This record gives sequence, C-alpha cells and structure tokens, in this order.
Amino acid sequence: MNDTLTLDVIGRRVEVNGEHATVRFSGVVPPVAGLWLGVEWDNPARGKHDGSHEGIVYFKCRHPTGGSFVRPNKVNFGVDFLTAVNNRYVLEDGPEEDGKEQPVTIGNKPVETIGFDSVIKQQSQLSKLQEVSLRNCVVSCAGDKGAIAKACPNIRRVDLSRNLLSSWDEVLSIADQLKHLEVLNLSENKLHFPSVSPSLAGTFPALKVLVLNRTGITWAEVLRCAPGWPVLEELYLKSNDISISERPADVLQTVKLLDLSSNPLIDENQLFLIAHLPRLEQLILSDVGISSLHFPDAGTGCKTSMFPSLQYLVVNDNQISQWSFINELDKLQSLRALSCVRNPLTEGGSGPQTTRQFIIAKIGQLKTLNKCEILPEERRGAELDYRKAFGNEWKKAGGHQDPDKNRPNEEFLAAHPRYQSLCLSTYMRPGAFPAAALQLEQLEYGAPEDGELKTRQPFLLKNQLLTLKIKYPNQVDQKVTEKQLPDSMTIQKVKGLLSRLLKVPVSELLLSYESPKMPGREIELENDQQSLQFYSVENGDYLLVRW
Repeated sequence: MNDTLTLDVIGRRVEVNGEHATVRFSGVVPPVAGLWLGVEWDNPARGKHDGSHEGIVYFKCRHPTGGSFVRPNKVNFGVDFLTAVNNRYVLEDGPEEDGKEQPVTIGNKPVETIGFDSVIKQQSQLSKLQEVSLRNCVVSCAGDKGAIAKACPNIRRVDLSRNLLSSWDEVLSIADQLKHLEVLNLSENKLHFPSVSPSLAGTFPALKVLVLNRTGITWAEVLRCAPGWPVLEELYLKSNDISISERPADVLQTVKLLDLSSNPLIDENQLFLIAHLPRLEQLILSDVGISSLHFPDAGTGCKTSMFPSLQYLVVNDNQISQWSFINELDKLQSLRALSCVRNPLTEGGSGPQTTRQFIIAKIGQLKTLNKCEILPEERRGAELDYRKAFGNEWKKAGGHQDPDKNRPNEEFLAAHPRYQSLCLSTYMRPGAFPAAALQLEQLEYGAPEDGELKTRQPFLLKNQLLTLKIKYPNQVDQKVTEKQLPDSMTIQKVKGLLSRLLKVPVSELLLSYESPKMPGREIELENDQQSLQFYSVENGDYLLVRW
C-alpha cells in the first residue's frame, strides 16, 4: 500500500496487528508529512482519541478513545474469497510418506488418512469442496467475477465469521456464485446493508441457515434483505441492538428458528409483531431483559392464537421474577420445551427443585424443561405437590371439595390458572409395577382433602420423617415391617439401607409403593437419584420390595 490511496478506502474493513477496524479517513495530518489512515477500532480500548488531532476533527468515532492514525503500510486490507480458500485448503506438493498416517485438518475437522498423496489430491480438488471454514482469514471481497463459481461451485456450507467484509453487496457477489449454498455464517463482520431492497439477482435460492450475529444489522435491514432468502429456516441475529419495528409481511414465512438473544431493546410488545410467523418452532430470547408477558387475545385457561407453531422457547438470563410470566406460557398451543435459567424467579429462595416442580405444574403440555425430559412420574409428583402447596390458599379463595360449592375467586384463578383442572381433570400415569411401564391408566387427582393441607414445618426433623410399611410381595416368609425414613432420602439410599437389612445386593432390589388413597395402583420408584418426596410418598404408604 503506497501514498496513492484515495477516498475509495473510506469504509473499508482492515486488520492491524490482529485487531479489526474501519477506515474513516485517508489523507495528510499536519505537521507530520505523508499519508495517514484514520481508523475506528472495533475494540475502543485499542485507540487513542476520537478522530481529532490538535483541535482539528478528521473523522468521528462512537467512542472517545476509539480512533487512531496509522500508516498505510501497517494495514492489511485482506484477500479475496478464493485466495483464502486456496491458502487454507490447497497444499503444496511435498515428499511422499507412503503408508504413514497423516492428520490433516479440513475446515475445522481433523481427518486421518493413509498416504499423504491422497490428502493432497483431495484438498486440491476445490470443485469437490462442500464445507468451507474461513473464520478469521481476512476475507474482504469476492475477487474476480466468476472465479468462485469456476473453482468451487459445490460449496454448501460457509463460515465467513470475523473477516473484513464491509458490505452486503460484497456478500452477494460471493453468494451469487454459490448456487447450492445452504449455510452461511457472517458473524462479527461490520457490514453496511443496502438502503433499498437488493435486486432478485442477489437471491440465495437454497439458503436454509443464516448467521448474522454482531453484524450491526437492524430489523428494517433484515426485512429489506429477506426477500432474497425464500427458503430460509434458521436466522441468528444475536447482539445487534435490534428493535423489532414492524411486522414481517410476506417474508420470513419459512423460518423455523429465530435467535434474538442479547438484543436488550426488545420487549413483549415487539414480540407480538413476530407472533404470527406461521412456521416458527424455536424462539431464543436469552439476555434481552424481558420481565413480563401477556397474550391479550387469551383469557385464563384459554390458548392464544399467537406463535401457533412455537415448540421450544429459550428465556435464559432475563429479568423474569413473577409466576404470571410462566402462567402465560401455558397459553401457547404448541409449546413442548422451555429453557428458563438464571432469572430472579428461578434463582429465588424456594429452591431449584421446587421451582422446577411449579413450572411443570403450571405448563401442562411441557415435555422438556431446561434440557431435561419431564417423565410422567415427575409430572405427576409435581402436580400433586403443587396441588397440596396451594390448597389452603385455594380454600380461602372459595375452593371447595364439593363441585357445587367450588367457586374460587378471580384473583386465585389468575394466579393459578391450572389449579382447577388439576383438581378435577383426568390424567394419565404409568401402569402398575411390574407390568409394562408403557401401559397407561387414568387417574383423577380430585380436590385436595383437609388432611393433605396441614402446614408443613420443613426445618423440624420429626416433620420430615415418613412412617412407611414395608412389604415383600415375592417373599411370603417376610413379615410386614414399619420404618421411619426422611422424605428427602433418595431411592438409592433406601436401597442401600434395605440391602444391609436383607443381605441382598443393591443391584437386585426393585422398589415401588402403594398409597391407601389409590388402592390397586402401584408406582415404580425407578430413578435412584430422586427422593421419596419427589414421588409424593406419604405417611402410611406401603413400600414394596422385590428381588
């Protein structure tokens, strides 16, 4: 790079000693002779000033220490796409090492092969490349027109994250030559997007996954470019300071996954603008600062018409502190999986297990919570415990075991929309042990009885002990015994205790229990890591032991 630089470099992305920046100025900076480039650093801590020198403003920066002046010969303006591909994937001929294993990296995948010649042959045939990883390879442009299409026309997946691409037009020049492109990652490129919709010549006919994290794109620019993504299924827009300003009209209609994480300007009203995307199945809203949610079209116990296909919702690292947020999620007709960690609600004093149980009880159709499957017995235990925990509140609000007198007030129903259905509806649970666990039976929980609603004193040991009768169905000579066990005792520890008493190996013991409240029904204690309380074992229940 020499002193013939012109204004053409303004706006170009550059690399200087491993740091990325944008050129904001090119010219002379008196009194020092020669040509200077004024750059605004991506990392403002790298700079020295705001673009001014000795009282003269040469360019402007968003940060008071985001700018520097550098000599052109210190700046790397990057390489074209095909040069980067050749640098990474084409090896020079070397001495043969027949019969020896040589570890080779193709993209970011290590491959072992016998004979180095076969590796050279495979990697030099760029036309066979389908996946290309060029992260941090200083790619700045497409290069000669048609060169990419000629050299590697079969590429389907490209990682161009953290490069020197400066405009969406340059991206189009690359993608227009890759007609089979299905996955494109452009994260951490500071891109200038068009002010008008690109021509259809710049379409991505096969693109299914597009990653635009930390590119500076706005929602208006997303909608402007979206007509060029006719079959897009996954769109990642993390950390762009996006504010959803308008409803997608005839665009993004094929999107199944949308990641809006770390965009703190988003609120619940903006979410309603994307609530009718017909195929949206996964919505990621981590770290957006959301604290409330209310679907205005659905009353208590009803389903909303919004987000009709949404199956998986992620709301980690937000400001959710009220159970009303969880209540609203039960209105989503297709919701099956939820991730909700590191929120005030989940980090509060009730404990992670109790919080998990309440979430499960409040969202009836949920199958997975925080990436852990909800088994039928866990749901049953959660709903029974929830039913007991708020039974006294239910009675005070007008609830009654007699259906004709059961009229809890609106305030209670708003706080506990599913409570009535837990008391009155019919549920499914695993069949009797040891018959096939897949068999299902009907079970009515019924309204909580007075005996179930006694105030619990969890910090007194005597109030944590369960008196259980232990039976041995397969051992006719064994008498029924009675033992007191802490309700927090895990099934594994119960087995250990019984193993020592009965002189039977732990691995041979099978446990289940019966409740006098459900005669004829036997429930398997199948998870060794769970507690007796988890399975809703109560005083007076029968512990059944087989081996």
